Amino acid sequence: MIDPPFVQLPARLRQPFQRYSLPSAHSATFHDNRPAPDPARRAGSARESSHTNETTRNRSMAIKILFAPNHPQPILAVALALKPPEFDLMIHDHGTPEYYRAAEEADYYLGMTRNIDAKFFALAKKMRLVQLLSAGYDRADVAAARKAGIPIANNGGANAIAVAEHTLMLMLATLKKLTGLHADVSAGQWRSGASGKAPVHELRGKRLGIVGLGNIGKKVARRAAAFDVDIQYYDIARLSEDEEDALGVRFVLFTELLRTSDIVTLHVPLDDTTRNLIGVAELALMKPTAVLINTCRGPVVNESAVHDALKANRIAMAGLDVMTEEPPKPENPLFVLSNVILTPHAAGPTVENWTDRFRNGFDNIQRVHGGRKPKWVIPELQDIVK
Repeated sequence: MIDPPFVQLPARLRQPFQRYSLPSAHSATFHDNRPAPDPARRAGSARESSHTNETTRNRSMAIKILFAPNHPQPILAVALALKPPEFDLMIHDHGTPEYYRAAEEADYYLGMTRNIDAKFFALAKKMRLVQLLSAGYDRADVAAARKAGIPIANNGGANAIAVAEHTLMLMLATLKKLTGLHADVSAGQWRSGASGKAPVHELRGKRLGIVGLGNIGKKVARRAAAFDVDIQYYDIARLSEDEEDALGVRFVLFTELLRTSDIVTLHVPLDDTTRNLIGVAELALMKPTAVLINTCRGPVVNESAVHDALKANRIAMAGLDVMTEEPPKPENPLFVLSNVILTPHAAGPTVENWTDRFRNGFDNIQRVHGGRKPKWVIPELQDIVK
């Protein structure tokens, strides 16, 4: 996963935190520093010494959270605004010596998945929870986490609405030839360019196939229903009939979904069972008029096979927010195709959901510190939670 883009927050969120400045590009520590008592009101040097000793004790008892990476200031401001006073954030960039030293001290981890590796878990003797700000966890060393007995929790669906909206945007953008029409107009071709002459379609009446009906998949279904589409899904965890009726979806087999859907949208985690889920054979089942949308993880599709299918018009279009290699090489062959729309793994991060990510993260850490079970533990590690 690439780092989220810089997010410019409104001035009302930025202004209160100007007093926090990072001492270096790689690390910082934020304590709950309360204003020191007025020296004129002290009873004497002994009382001042007692206050200093108590402050030192309070800091030593603080809950230490390794926070990575070192986010841009506007995003950090959101974290600091929500940070409970008993938390100390030790802020370091992934993979640095300071990052691994902090892992030895930290009670909890809060951040992204890079360098959540075997070395990290071997050092994290005190750690009780790895709390991710992301939904995906494919870069985390799950086997090392199990060996260390440390559960990993994702962000609790904090970015699910953003990804669902981005998915709908890609559906509409592909059907309406949005980027091609923009290029035509910019080139002075008013309804006379290649895209202007190509057929443009409505979303209404299309059959939408959702692969993976989890938190994001359900939100896609609810939003797509407003466009009067026929929604079918495939998931290894099948809903009950009542749940399907409430959501307005129906279950079909995976190959049936590929054969009969006008739009196939992917919302599955990346693991050994979903890597290359969409390859040559699966693309061959799809309609030549079908659209493929991927906003989950790049390696869920065989990128070379998708390129060949698009180039040969075996499928009509694709909208891809994720790629096998991120960032992709400049010579990636998808770049020269006119029937694909690409975005830079940008579906998740929004100004609004950084608040949700940090709120969920801090809440889950407080739950564990209070002796309760963490929420949103990844399926592979749910059995180690006591």
